[in-house]
Amino acid sequence: MQETIRVGQMSVTFLKTRHETDDTLDMFELTIPPLISVIVPHIHRDYDEMVLGMNGITTWTLNGEILVVGPGEILTIPRGSPHFFANLHDTPARVMCLQTPGVVGPEYYSEIAKYYDTEDPDVTAIGDVMSRYGVIPVLR
Repeated sequence: MQETIRVGQMSVTFLKTRHETDDTLDMFELTIPPLISVIVPHIHRDYDEMVLGMNGITTWTLNGEILVVGPGEILTIPRGSPHFFANLHDTPARVMCLQTPGVVGPEYYSEIAKYYDTEDPDVTAIGDVMSRYGVIPVLR
């Protein structure tokens, strides 16, 4: 297991990385505190993602549709699908994410964390990092 990477108030803990799986997959646990959301809606250009709800409830907007993921529920995000997520509740939420093939690895989250300051996130720098890893920011 890898170290936990803090991205703003969220935390990402890799269980398997693209480096360990010969680029087959990245698998990590994502913990989202209450009333927190990802700040940049986005598209994965080169990989699909499966999200398994573990604790709490997350709300996802996928291709314009609002979906709720609770414990034991699975959400599939095909590459090229605009999406966004949030924890709209007063308890933490935890999901397991499986990205195939493995493209971004922990490097992506370590780089993006530098600009994801909870006081004043640098959205331009976040977008630049995202783009270098094939994660395309979606302007609202």
